[in-house]
Amino acid sequence: MVKIAITGSAGRMGGRITALAAADAKNFKIVSAMDMAGHRAMGSDVGLVAGVGPVGVAISESLQGEPDVIIDFSSPEGTMKWLAIARQRKIGMVIGTTGLTESHLAEIADAASAIPIVQAPNMSVGVNLLFRIVGEVAKALGEDYDIEITETHHRFKKDAPSGTALGLARSICDATGKDMGSTLVHGRSGLSPRQPGEIGMHALRVGDTVGEHSVYFGNLGETITISHSAHTRDTFVRGALRAAGWLPGKAAGLYSMQDVLFGQRA
Repeated sequence: MVKIAITGSAGRMGGRITALAAADAKNFKIVSAMDMAGHRAMGSDVGLVAGVGPVGVAISESLQGEPDVIIDFSSPEGTMKWLAIARQRKIGMVIGTTGLTESHLAEIADAASAIPIVQAPNMSVGVNLLFRIVGEVAKALGEDYDIEITETHHRFKKDAPSGTALGLARSICDATGKDMGSTLVHGRSGLSPRQPGEIGMHALRVGDTVGEHSVYFGNLGETITISHSAHTRDTFVRGALRAAGWLPGKAAGLYSMQDVLFGQRA
């Protein structure tokens, strides 16, 4: 049984992590549930807040108990806070927070010298298979094919493009030897004809869409489209719990969902 701590436990993702972990009591035990100071749910049983009945853990602003893994889907600032605590207390982390900057990622990589961390822009098993596939497709098709990426999320999402869309672009660039900074083109307007080798990136924000990502590979005469649609947030939670179950006992290091799924470095 893996003992877990949940950050942002009173939020939407935190509630679903609580619900699915509680439903899998044979493999997971919630020992700590954290949220920001002053939250109206502070002190309440996290299971009641999640709508699944009491689990015997009150929401607190500090880490309680002795968890094996902290699961973090908070904010970039929150992630950095819990990362420092995890490093100090030698607790592994699963990080699914989006909107992380290069500076944040560098801090995570540095902390991974001391603790095991699984960090991914998207915890969905299907999306992480997509990360693997799009790089192979881009490499096989070669420079003759135009590449465009679209992502659609709910109107409340703060960052754009999504971490998943950037992860798809990174997989393609890594596989084809391209520099992502100079290759990505974010949207188009006015006179902006497509340039050879560029990757178009487009973000849509529509209603309550959970998450949709498509990669288009087009040549004169044909288009190949590879897509993934998340129907509920539970797909991200199941992936995060899979990572949390995999992490205990691993050596300090920065792991990806590719490691979790395929047992090798991405």
